[in-house]
Amino acid sequence: MMAARHRRFRPKMNLIVFIIVGAIAGFLAGKVMTGHGLGLIWDIVVGILGAFLGGWLAGLLGIAVTSTVALIIVAFVGAMILLGLFRLLTGRGMVRT
Repeated sequence: MMAARHRRFRPKMNLIVFIIVGAIAGFLAGKVMTGHGLGLIWDIVVGILGAFLGGWLAGLLGIAVTSTVALIIVAFVGAMILLGLFRLLTGRGMVRT
């Protein structure tokens, strides 16, 4: 009975962890690429999309993401790639002051 209860709450906890990791990765990528964050919502959006992109690229390279620290690193790299592509497509400079 106890194991069934833990399984029921696990997807909600994974979503919360995913949003927190996305926010951290997006904030760090925004700081590195623009010199300041993008705002809370955009940090989370870029971080989550970056986590998907980074996870997909890590899977292609055969890299296993097994810890939260590794997930933050992969999401950060994915968010950096995503922001770099955005800057390339929109013609904005890489660093804004």
